[in-house]
Amino acid sequence: MDFNLTPELQAFQDEVRAFLDENLPPESERDDMFRLRWAQLVREKRWIGFGWPEDVGGGGASVMQQAILKEELTARRAPPLGSCVMGLAWVGPAVVQYGTKEQKRRFIPDILDSQYQWCTGFSEPGYGSDLASLQCRAVRDGDEYVVTGQKTWTSIAMWAKWMILLVRTSTHPEKKHEGITCLLVEMDTPGITVRPIREMAGIAFFGEVFFDEARVPVANRLGKEGQGWQVTVSSLAHERSGISEVATLKRKLDALKDLARQCTRNGRPAAEDPRVRRRLAEFETQVAAMRFNGLRFLSKQVKGEPLGSETSINKMHLANLEKGLAEYGLDLQGSYGALDESCSEVLDGGRWQRHVLNWGVTVIGGGTPNIQKNIISERILGLPHD
Repeated sequence: MDFNLTPELQAFQDEVRAFLDENLPPESERDDMFRLRWAQLVREKRWIGFGWPEDVGGGGASVMQQAILKEELTARRAPPLGSCVMGLAWVGPAVVQYGTKEQKRRFIPDILDSQYQWCTGFSEPGYGSDLASLQCRAVRDGDEYVVTGQKTWTSIAMWAKWMILLVRTSTHPEKKHEGITCLLVEMDTPGITVRPIREMAGIAFFGEVFFDEARVPVANRLGKEGQGWQVTVSSLAHERSGISEVATLKRKLDALKDLARQCTRNGRPAAEDPRVRRRLAEFETQVAAMRFNGLRFLSKQVKGEPLGSETSINKMHLANLEKGLAEYGLDLQGSYGALDESCSEVLDGGRWQRHVLNWGVTVIGGGTPNIQKNIISERILGLPHD
C-alpha cells in the first residue's frame, strides 16, 4: 500500500489546508454569522455534493479527493458540508442516478443548498434488520400510489419535509428483494402521522411514521416500479472508507486521555496507572485498525473495484469504539460519573455522561454490531446463515 499522494492530490490537500487556514476561525468564534458565511463558501467551491457530477451542481471529485477533503475537515473540526444530512447521504445520489430530469431539477439544488431536511422510511416494526422483508404497502390507483403501513426508528421524521420511502408494490415476488418500490413523499401529505420516540437521554431524534391510505403521485416514484432495492443499495463513486469517522474517534480518544490526566487513581493521575494506560492503548490500536481497514477499502475504490460487505467491519469497529470510549469516560470519573451537567463538580461539562446516553444513534443506525457480525460471518467468512 502506497501512502504517498500524487502531486495532483498533494496540491489539492494543500488547497484545502490553505482554505481552512484562511476561513476557519477557532471554535469559540464560530457564531451564526460564521456558519452562514461558511455554508456560502463551501457551496461556491462545490464541496457540498463534492462527489456528484458537475452537470447537476456537484464537484465531480474523485474518490481520493473526497477522502482528503473529509479527513482535513474532520481533523480541523470544521462544520459539516451542508446541513441536509439524509439528502446528501441517500437521496441525492439516488436521484442523480435514477431520477428523471424533472426530479433532478426539483430536488438536487435544494439538497445542495440545504433548503430542508429529508428522512428515510426504511425500518419497520419487526423488520428493522431485514429490510427486504418490509411490509408497508403501496397500491397503484391511476396516477397515484395509495400507501398503508408503518415505519419506525425514522431519524428526524418530526421536522423533515420529505421522505425517501421504500414500499412493497408486489406481494408475491420470486425473491423478497423484488417487488419493492422507492417513492419520494412529502411529509405533510394527508394520511401521514408522525409520533416522536423519546430516548432515555430525553431527546427525540427518532420517530414512528404511520401511513393511512396516503396518496403519493406516481411522478414521485424514483426509478421503475419494483426497482426500489437497487435504488437504495446503489451509490455513485462516493468515498466510503470511514476515514472521517477515524478522525472523529481520534479526537474523542485524545479527550479521553486528557480526562485520564484529570482523574486520579490511588492519589496519582489515572493516566499513570498501568491498567488505564493499557486500556487507552487498546483503544488506540482499535482506531488504528479502523484506519488501515479504511485505507484498504479506499484502495479498492481507487482501483474501480466495488465495495461490498467488508464495510461492515469498520461499522462494527465504530459502534464498539463509540460505546467503549463513552463508558470508559465514566469509569475514569468514578463516583463523579454519576453527575450530570447541572452539577458544578462534573468533569468536561458532562460530555461523557451525554455521550453514554446518546451513542445509540451511531451504534444502532445502519445496523447494530450483531447485525454487522452476521453480515461478516455469512458474506465474508462463508459461515452458515443465522
